[in-house]
Amino acid sequence: MNIRVTPGDCRTDLQQHAPFDMLLADPPYGDTSLAWDKHCQGWIEAAVGLLKPTGSIWVFGSMRFFQDMGATFRSEGLRYAQDVVWEKHNGSGFHADRFKRVHEHATQYYLKDAPWSSVYNEVQTTADATARTVRRKKRPAHTGHIEAAHYTSQDGGPRLMRSVIYMPSMHGRAIHPTEKPVDLIEILIRTSCPPEGIVGDMFAGSGAAGEAAMRAGRRYAGCEIDVDMAQKANDRLSSILPLTTPALVPQHRQPEPVSDPYKLNTTQEKT
Repeated sequence: MNIRVTPGDCRTDLQQHAPFDMLLADPPYGDTSLAWDKHCQGWIEAAVGLLKPTGSIWVFGSMRFFQDMGATFRSEGLRYAQDVVWEKHNGSGFHADRFKRVHEHATQYYLKDAPWSSVYNEVQTTADATARTVRRKKRPAHTGHIEAAHYTSQDGGPRLMRSVIYMPSMHGRAIHPTEKPVDLIEILIRTSCPPEGIVGDMFAGSGAAGEAAMRAGRRYAGCEIDVDMAQKANDRLSSILPLTTPALVPQHRQPEPVSDPYKLNTTQEKT
């Protein structure tokens, strides 16, 4: 499989590469009045059909987005697993009377019929532990018996990665206006996609997830509805690993221009 971004609609055009060990989705959050920032219909239902039983999906979004879409995730057959917070060095504030937002959420879901024990999850660690001795007191009887103990850690030893991850944003370097750092995406891929597994990128944008998959040694297939952006993503990826398919944007796959590219037409509406 080539590491590439297909220009098209993720709800239909990723099926040719399914099933996926892991999906990544960075959909429009619906937080602003920008023309493109509207909830995409039907992508969650499509994601359920693209996952392996052992797979999961990481979704980027704001707190408002997850409040608005929470019931949909559950009704379409997904179960919450865990979440991380991406803390940026530079945030954005849409109104003067609100806090400057310097964080986004990434939340993991898996298929509701799959036991968590069967879902691939590789716990991530950081090599920044400091040496210390920790003493544990006896637990009071009413909380359950446990003996006193202690342990000693070492400098630089592994420490469980924390759920708040600080990482600079792509401000001034981004190809796409909502581009996420490659290092951040790589953490999610190493957590939830087995070695040499396949990552599906539903809203590929700049192709950052493709670069992260290369670094992690995973296969990748992305989809981006904006033809020009898909070309930029493939140019980016080809500069790292040349693509074997010369025609990055086949003429017969170019979507028709629409005012709201994520609005389903009448033949795609759920019955």
